Amino acid sequence: MRAVQVTRLDGPDAVEVVEVEEPAGRPGQVVVETRAAGVNFPDVLLTRGEYQMRPTPPFVPGSEVAGVVRSAPAGSGFEAGQRVAAFPGMGGFAEVVAADPIAVFPLPDKVSFEVAAAFPMNYLTVHFAFTRRGRLAPGETVLVHGAAGGIGTAGIQMAKALGARVIAVVSSEAKGEVARAAGADEVIGVDGFKDAAKQLTGGRGVDVVLDPVGGERFTDSLRSLAVEGRLLVIGFTGGEIPTVKVNRLLLNNIEVVGVGWGAFWVGDPAYLQSQWRDLMPLVEQGRLDPPIGGTYPLEQAAAALREIADRRATGKLLLIPGGAADGS
Repeated sequence: MRAVQVTRLDGPDAVEVVEVEEPAGRPGQVVVETRAAGVNFPDVLLTRGEYQMRPTPPFVPGSEVAGVVRSAPAGSGFEAGQRVAAFPGMGGFAEVVAADPIAVFPLPDKVSFEVAAAFPMNYLTVHFAFTRRGRLAPGETVLVHGAAGGIGTAGIQMAKALGARVIAVVSSEAKGEVARAAGADEVIGVDGFKDAAKQLTGGRGVDVVLDPVGGERFTDSLRSLAVEGRLLVIGFTGGEIPTVKVNRLLLNNIEVVGVGWGAFWVGDPAYLQSQWRDLMPLVEQGRLDPPIGGTYPLEQAAAALREIADRRATGKLLLIPGGAADGS
């Protein structure tokens, strides 16, 4: 089969399409023919050797796919020919992938492979962030950084589905349009976002900040919070891991909350299936609808990774192993 391999840890350009053996899967695994695979910031970090998991090259990145079951063990709840999404963790940038049944999800007929492949990483992460870590309540206000990206657009839609008001932070007008299309109530620029957020909330501040960016905006994110506000730390696409002067937390009784979705469900794998069951009705209703920023054939995987690495990507980027892709 064809697969995208990281051959050396030199960044997105160090990937190439090669022929490898199809995964037979460990005993008990589900084998899936990939129709679409999601591309994520951790995939970029993997190509640089900068992710917390550091496999030795050559390896196949890609943590989320959608496709058709080729084979499944008895009692797994899956059967050959069934449409599914899956979260294999690694190996998704390939024509065939194997995953544990606990990380394979039945796919409603009306949900496309493209939507399904765009869903697991980002939407299950922000669902965990808001419901379990951030205690988001209906009527609260959420500020979303990186609001035009995959996590950002998922965060906008999830917060809206949970009854929140959303203020999106973007770096350009074009990205602002993406955030508005995802459902943001207000859109503000990165420069001066703290003051803009305070103004939009009558000086009160926001209840929750969703931050996949980190970097130099972190301190102003803390200052944007209302009394008992929560800053949800998801990642550091800005490159710099910020530090916190903890006396700032005392001023308004605010919280900095880590969001380690993967670390959580590894200890409680049944949580994945619970999340999927909760969220699929919202997908079928169109309330959660991942905006697809571009589809690429396997041969253009490096281009997709560069779009994310250079922070040009909007919405979700996908690899399409065997079908139509627009290459943008």
